[in-house]
Amino acid sequence: MPAQMRILRPAPHIWAFYDGRVPGYRFAPGPNWVDEGALSLGIASYAVVDGAEALIYDTHCSVPHARFIRTALERAGVRHFTVVLSHWHLDHVAGTEVFADSRIIANRRTADLLSLHRAAIESGASSGTPPIAPLILPTDSFEGRLHLHIGRLHIDLIQCNIHSDDATVVWLGQDGILLAGDTVEDTVTYVSEPENLAQHLVDLDRLAALAPKIILPNHGAPDMIASGSYAIPTIRATQDYIWQLLAAQSDINLRAKPLQDWIAPALASGALTWFEPYLEIHAQNLERCARQ
Repeated sequence: MPAQMRILRPAPHIWAFYDGRVPGYRFAPGPNWVDEGALSLGIASYAVVDGAEALIYDTHCSVPHARFIRTALERAGVRHFTVVLSHWHLDHVAGTEVFADSRIIANRRTADLLSLHRAAIESGASSGTPPIAPLILPTDSFEGRLHLHIGRLHIDLIQCNIHSDDATVVWLGQDGILLAGDTVEDTVTYVSEPENLAQHLVDLDRLAALAPKIILPNHGAPDMIASGSYAIPTIRATQDYIWQLLAAQSDINLRAKPLQDWIAPALASGALTWFEPYLEIHAQNLERCARQ
């Protein structure tokens, strides 16, 4: 089992399974995408639990991580699992094998991308070591919005285009809780599709319009997740960063400014926190946007 996995309880019915952001800790020796693309930034998967039922929001970054999640919930009395995939990136789907006996839901775009890239993901050609084999594909798909019941809880799955064009967020409207996947991230968003940044801004407005009281991202500071401290200001800070990325395409002076200056207001207000590995993410974001 993952040595540094932590169970956080940010709100009633919500379990967060968090790993990473531990100096010197590695999942495996040698180069691998789990350490370099997930644990280095910290990553959480979530469970929404009511009685014997649970919704699993992402299956984490490895099969051992997913087994940890399932075992912990079964010990708490959960017997029925529904999996929802936030998007198709590997650190969110790596543990699907553990839930092969469950309903696995994704939006149609995610299902299509996983099907298209399945062979490369299973062989390791997609992102290198470790391969994800077998990758269990979604059993159900939807477009736009889907309403679910987990026990007595009402849950909406909402499709959007933020971070990737196949994002799905989980909205618990009765509690004002948004499970955000990678649509927001702390310290800054990871730009994987710079051609879609304008649409990301539009869909971030859609998420803000829900008026969430608590936002739970997959990549964030564990203490902030545990305390349920992310909220609408984090969405607005993400939008402000994206606006600056767009402006920096034609502003060499802005590109030269340190990341700390870009996000200074959000750091001062507590909407974002500082985590130094995001300096590299910011540099990658600038490079990708410059190629547009």
